[in-house]
Amino acid sequence: MRDPEVLVIGGGATGVGVARDLALRGVRATVVDRDGLCSGASGRSHGLLHSGARYAESDPEGAAECLAEARVLKRIAGACIADTGGLFVSLSGDDASYFEEKRTACRSVGIPVETLSPPEAREIVPELPTEVEHAMQVPDGVVYPSRLIAANAIDASAHGAEIRPHAPVESIEVRNGAVTQVRLGGTAETTVSPEFVVNAAGAWAGRVAELAGLSVEMAPTRGVMVSVEYDGLGPVLNRCRRPDDGDIVIPHPSEAVLGTTSVPVADPDDYETADWEIDVSIEECAKLLPPVAEAPILRSWWGLRPLYAPEETARGGRGISRGFVRLDHADDDVENMVSIVGGKLTTYRRMAEATVDLVCDRIGCAAACSTADRPLLGADDPARLDETIAAFDGQGPTDADIVGNV
Repeated sequence: MRDPEVLVIGGGATGVGVARDLALRGVRATVVDRDGLCSGASGRSHGLLHSGARYAESDPEGAAECLAEARVLKRIAGACIADTGGLFVSLSGDDASYFEEKRTACRSVGIPVETLSPPEAREIVPELPTEVEHAMQVPDGVVYPSRLIAANAIDASAHGAEIRPHAPVESIEVRNGAVTQVRLGGTAETTVSPEFVVNAAGAWAGRVAELAGLSVEMAPTRGVMVSVEYDGLGPVLNRCRRPDDGDIVIPHPSEAVLGTTSVPVADPDDYETADWEIDVSIEECAKLLPPVAEAPILRSWWGLRPLYAPEETARGGRGISRGFVRLDHADDDVENMVSIVGGKLTTYRRMAEATVDLVCDRIGCAAACSTADRPLLGADDPARLDETIAAFDGQGPTDADIVGNV
C-alpha cells in the first residue's frame, strides 16, 4: 500500500464519493473504513431520494440543493436509483394549512408539484385510506445505497483510487501543525503519510477527529426502518404533517420500507434498539397505507443520522433540513485535514465536491469537478455492481432485497 496524496477516512457514500472526485481530478486517493463499505449511515438509511419537498418550508436552500442533486443522480446513477415519484398525503385531522404551506413552499423552491383530489390519489395508490383529504405529487425517488457506493468505488478505482475496507484508523500523528502519519490496522496493517486527510466517518467523525487532537461535536440520532411484504406500491408516500415518527413509506419491488423514529444517541457503537420504535413506525405508517399493519415483517434495522451538534442546536432539532458542514481544521491549527459532517444521502456528491474543492486548493490541483456530468461507471450493470458489493463487503440492510434480484 503506497502513500496516497489524500487519505479518506470513511467508506460511506460521501467518503467513496470524495475518492471518486479526487481520482477524476487526477489526485491519488485511498479510502479506508474500519468495516466493509456502506456499513454506516448510508447503508442503514430509509433510501429516500429527496426531491426537497420534505424540507421546502423549513429550509428552502437545502430543499433546492436536494432537488438539484436528485436530478444529477437521475442522470448518472442508473440502476442505483428508482425514479418512482412521490405523494404527500394529508389525512383527516391533519393541519390543512400545513398542506398549503408545503405546496406553496415547493413551488417557491421550483419543485414540480401536482395537486390531486383524493380519488386521483387512490388511482395511483388504490389502498390509500378513505381519510385522505389532500394529496400532491412530487419528484421523489428511491436510492439503493449499496449499489450507489459500489458504482462510486468502481469509478474511483478505475481512475487510480485505492479502496480498503476493514482497515480501521488506529492513530493519527500530528507534528508542527500537520498530520504526518496515519496508522491503519485490520487488513492494511501499515502506516501511511498522506499530504491531506479527509474525515468522512459520519457519526464517528468526532472519534476520528480526537485521534488528531481535534474536536468535532457530533449529535447522532437513531431511527428505525421496518421492511414489510408489500407488492407494487409505486410512489414514495409521505404524511403531510410536521415531521414525526412513522411518516414515510418507501417502495421496493415486493416490499415497503416503513420509517422512522428520531432518538438521540450518546455512543454510536452502543445504543438501544427499542421495540416501541418498530411498533410506532408500523402503527403510524399504516394510517397512510392500511395493509402494512398486518403485513409480514421481513427485516428491521436502525440507522444513525450523523448530525453536527452546533448546527442542529442552531436549527432547532427535528424537522429542519440536515444540511452538511465542512470543517477546515486549518482553523484548529491542523492545516492538512478537513471533516465533512451532516448532510443526506441525496446530497453526498455535492458534499464530496465541496470537500475536494478545499483539498485541491490546498494541494495545488487546479482540475475542476466533473462528477455531476459523468455517469457512474457500472451504474447500468447491476451484475457488476453486485459483484463489487461482495468484493468490498458493501451490503447494507436498506437494499438487501434489491441486490442480486433486479
